[in-house]
Amino acid sequence: MRSTLDAHGCSDIRIVLSGSLDEYRIDELVRGAVPVDGFGVGTHLDVSADAPALDMAYKLESYAGKGRRKRSEGKATWPGAKQVIRERGACGEPIGDHVVLEGEQAPGEPLLAEVMRNGRRITGPSLTAIRESCRRELQALPSPLRELSEGGAAYPVHISPRLQAVAASLDAGTS
Repeated sequence: MRSTLDAHGCSDIRIVLSGSLDEYRIDELVRGAVPVDGFGVGTHLDVSADAPALDMAYKLESYAGKGRRKRSEGKATWPGAKQVIRERGACGEPIGDHVVLEGEQAPGEPLLAEVMRNGRRITGPSLTAIRESCRRELQALPSPLRELSEGGAAYPVHISPRLQAVAASLDAGTS
């Protein structure tokens, strides 16, 4: 198509491919050096083909100062207020996260901060700051975690022993 347009003096016409494109097909086309100027992505941009719905629900994890936990197979939750601590390597790349009880210490930087209270925003970064932070975090990921290949590298997430103990205590009915 490109060669035909160029041969007839229409090199200023741009070619945009669309129709059921996702990141895997676009990667395949780019690697194949298909002569196009852009890609139109619709359905696969806003709907995940492998998980088209976000299967989630709010779960009570604390009531009257006591931890609560859902125990259903494949849906178990960790009780109590928590924090996620990101551990980084020598070059600043994320090397693993620790899920801990709120106030518990772990090596790294805390990721969660209160931004809403009683249904109102109390603080928080601007949209520009959020966008920049997201860009930095994506760039800092080790390349195997940014690969398109399925079944790629796993990112380690550790549940603290203390959080595991609180969950075990609830499960045993001793809490």
